[in-house]
Amino acid sequence: MTGVRAAGIIFLLFGGTAILAVSSRAGSPCHMMEQVKDDLMTGNSAIADQAKPSVLYQCHLGLTQKSHLAPFAGYLMPLWYSSISAEHRAVREAAGIFDCTHMGILQISGPDAEHFLNIIATNDASTLQQGQAQYSYILDAQGRVLDDVIIYRRSTETFMVVVNAANEMKIKAYLADLQSGRAVIDEKDSGRTPPQRVEIRDLHNLNGNGEYRVDIAVQGPTSADLLVSQTLDKLRPVLQNLKSFTFVEGPIAGVNCIISRTGYTGAKAGFELFVHPAEATVLWRKLLDCGKAFGLVPCGLGARDSLRIEAGLPLYGHELAGPFDISPFEAGYGWAVKLDKKFFIGKEVVAERAGNFDMQVARIELPGQRGVRPVRQNDCVVDTDDECVGWVLSCAKVDDTQIALVYAKKGAAAEGGELSVHYAPRKAGHAERARLGEKVDSDIQGKVLSRFARF
Repeated sequence: MTGVRAAGIIFLLFGGTAILAVSSRAGSPCHMMEQVKDDLMTGNSAIADQAKPSVLYQCHLGLTQKSHLAPFAGYLMPLWYSSISAEHRAVREAAGIFDCTHMGILQISGPDAEHFLNIIATNDASTLQQGQAQYSYILDAQGRVLDDVIIYRRSTETFMVVVNAANEMKIKAYLADLQSGRAVIDEKDSGRTPPQRVEIRDLHNLNGNGEYRVDIAVQGPTSADLLVSQTLDKLRPVLQNLKSFTFVEGPIAGVNCIISRTGYTGAKAGFELFVHPAEATVLWRKLLDCGKAFGLVPCGLGARDSLRIEAGLPLYGHELAGPFDISPFEAGYGWAVKLDKKFFIGKEVVAERAGNFDMQVARIELPGQRGVRPVRQNDCVVDTDDECVGWVLSCAKVDDTQIALVYAKKGAAAEGGELSVHYAPRKAGHAERARLGEKVDSDIQGKVLSRFARF
């Protein structure tokens, strides 16, 4: 086990995964951060030095200590401002604002844009009306998940696709290879080619003068009232009644935005604001100022991770793909894979897995009061017969409980059932993961919750 310490935060390094343990100055921790940074995981300060300031970097320096920022997906991002627990609570009870300007944003346009998206993504883009969005997956020809994305239809021939920051370069390269013919589309039909009347444009240009976009998220029960108070009179009823996975375009605090009812916290009310990079700082500061009356607080990556774990949302590399090659069906998102479509890349492989899997992602609750040892990735999930039936993928402390997302046998992970955790022994920084069926001791008892939480 090795560690990197910075101002109350200790990254415990186990086999390439950073486990976040936070001192009392940071408040209640989430014990698993979002793949927390290869440079911190390796202790490579040279890589950390290469991280770019996010668009909102100067804003963060005015709100928290520089030591509370760390490299993530190539950008210096805030881990927390006040404490992870306070920021988590604010999103559940009022509202939080998140710097998501590191996310990748692509525009796919042209006469064949819809057809192209239906080939590269698992969901059905043809069902989208203008102003609607959908969750989807991009697979390769072997059926492996390359990323989970959200597709927004801005017009008949123009779509916006938001990709995970850590996968941005990979997805851009993959789409370029598809267009040029370097990537395989159909292993059984080497002559199959993608539609050609498509233009792919990177909107995540932080220094461009054209139409570029970055993402600022405002999440929590008072978020709608806050945004409604900062827009035009004619847009207020539209925002107040905006449905999940729909969006409109208009001003917020005088700044032109794509205003989307989406997010990554599980909050019933939550928005993402896609704004030009040059106006992101203005929008951030205006919302923080006028948001005080609505309980708005800035939130870092720590709360973002604990919120998504509590809600049951997957993180690429943990509850999706990753070392277990977890499929959308195992993750609980089979509805986003439209097997009735005539074709999409990877369809045949993922269709076979859809009807033939015996493991699934589940959400369990465990004790988490002071003095209880935190559950960590690769700890063994144990059934009532003291057999290993799976492993912990992510875990977060929420008040006096721990919420863990686990990869477990389907029969053992029924809602309401009992599942325990065995703390995996760790040697030289690596968890010694138990084998399925192996007899192990139960160290901490828990129960299976519904797959997703509702707030």
